[in-house]
Amino acid sequence: MTSLIWSDCSLSTTARLLPFDRMCTCDLRFRQSVSLHSCVKNYSPSFGTQRKHFSSTVTVAMATETHANVIDGKSIAKQIRDEITSEISRMKDAVSVVPGLAVILVGDRKDSATYVRNKKKACDAVGINSFEVNLPDDSTESEVVKSILNFNKDPSVHGILVQLPLPRHMNEENVLNAVSIEKDVDGFHPLNIGRLAMRGREPLFVPCTPKGCIELLHRYGVEIKGKRAVVIGRSNIVGMPAALLLQREDATVSIVHSRTKNPDEITRQADIIISAVGQPNMVRGSWLKPGAVIIDVGINPVEDTKSPRGYRLVGDVCYEEACKIAAAVTPVPGGVGPMTIAMLLSNTLIAAKRAHSL
Repeated sequence: MTSLIWSDCSLSTTARLLPFDRMCTCDLRFRQSVSLHSCVKNYSPSFGTQRKHFSSTVTVAMATETHANVIDGKSIAKQIRDEITSEISRMKDAVSVVPGLAVILVGDRKDSATYVRNKKKACDAVGINSFEVNLPDDSTESEVVKSILNFNKDPSVHGILVQLPLPRHMNEENVLNAVSIEKDVDGFHPLNIGRLAMRGREPLFVPCTPKGCIELLHRYGVEIKGKRAVVIGRSNIVGMPAALLLQREDATVSIVHSRTKNPDEITRQADIIISAVGQPNMVRGSWLKPGAVIIDVGINPVEDTKSPRGYRLVGDVCYEEACKIAAAVTPVPGGVGPMTIAMLLSNTLIAAKRAHSL
């Protein structure tokens, strides 16, 4: 497999992008943390209500000799999971309803199996019942759809997730479209995306990673209305729905992609940046407006001979340079990653409440 060479902003040597099959889940650890006192807007993912906590203690990770506040997605995700656990417990006691999430895994990819295992563990921790179907790599598309239809009819299952990517012989769109829109907790159904794109319409679910990005901005009290926002990347999973969500928050939104001319000049105008392009350290300090807020979705392995694993994970944004210019930035790992699963749990709870008119 041909290796791609990227500049590593934190080392004098070059960093080599590892083959995809050597990727693993994030090591969610921070080397240093401090407590800051601030006014933080706290949004409940279940109730959708807003409340302010003044002089509350927010634990954030801080890089040495830098100025930016580090947006601690790990801490916020734990807070959200605790909120979900409490609400599920109350719902179970009041009406004997327990949310259920079904996951369909096709094939034996190690990374996909790890993701599914982490999701099951997260469900168990908050009190969500988990169901799982494992199908061999040579399964037919109709066999996968049959499993989806069975879960569509099961009243104990409130959310259905098809782990991506699917084997190449399957039509991903056909498979995802088979999921009932009322159980589409991944938010990938075209009707949900269509509603997200239309003013005056509300999607039943929002894709988990973009939802997590906006939730981080909310919980750190970042003003979105009227701000200039740039989304780097236009995928159906992150970039495009993230741009739509920012637009719904009354930001002025630009999308930078592989065909954009002068992307650095456009990005430098942004008060808020969400980067989801999958290229390590692509966004340098020279791309950033002083005081910008950066949400880095990228999780990219680069060679690191000092690491026991032989590599480390970095984002799309050069973290060391960003910390000297931005007002706030998410680390990689420990930023957006933990929020994605937290939003999946939130969507599953919402689905259960909606199914039982709660």
